[in-house]
Amino acid sequence: MSELLEKISGLIITFNEEKNIREVLECFDFCDEIIIVDSFSTDKTLEIANEFPNVKILQNKFEDFTKQRNLALDMAKNDWVLFLDGDERITPQLREEIIAELYKTDKKDAYYFYRKFFFEGNPINYSGTQTDKNFRLFRKSKASYIAEKKVHETLEVNGEIGELKNKLLHYSVANKDSYRKKMIHYGTLKGMELAQKGKKYSIMAQYSKTGFRFFKGYILRLGFLDGKFGYILNKLQAISVWETYESLKRENSR
Repeated sequence: MSELLEKISGLIITFNEEKNIREVLECFDFCDEIIIVDSFSTDKTLEIANEFPNVKILQNKFEDFTKQRNLALDMAKNDWVLFLDGDERITPQLREEIIAELYKTDKKDAYYFYRKFFFEGNPINYSGTQTDKNFRLFRKSKASYIAEKKVHETLEVNGEIGELKNKLLHYSVANKDSYRKKMIHYGTLKGMELAQKGKKYSIMAQYSKTGFRFFKGYILRLGFLDGKFGYILNKLQAISVWETYESLKRENSR
């Protein structure tokens, strides 16, 4: 690694990622260290991870995504971090672009990555994915995840923001069943988040927001052009909204 290149920490949070972990850790091949915050995986995730050099692993009981991510940030020795999910992959072109940015003297403090979404290996071009982007490369001294967000973590950046041109590959849906479980889990956490903010359950809100979530993705964001995968994807994402209100109802009744 050149001395001119900013040293960077590769970060990831995991739970039973044995199918993904090798490929995603290979995306960190230009990183100075790899930090894994694991929620006590019961498969071969950590066994595989330990095959990689410069890997540091912290096991921590899962409470919410934001706490796990901020733990990883705390462990990183470098200011620059590349934070990936297990289902994300860097292309060779994106890798080159990241390295080129780190060589610049006029770097931004955080970079959005646009993502290319895949459903069971099939590319999704619409359904709201057209504008999907997330912060993945940033200075930890200039950013942190907002503590109140339990799911769909939000990075708060106190600095200049840029965007990279090459897309990150996002293999979010390996199969329908696992994605359904993920959406229900996200909905449960979101309901808990709303309850902590004092939100009260409303059956009208539950039905209207669930219906609108499907309508927005499938009709307004052209999900129907993604064929059967667009229909299934938007249906499962609507289920997450439904589960948000089921979770909120449970929290309110306690």
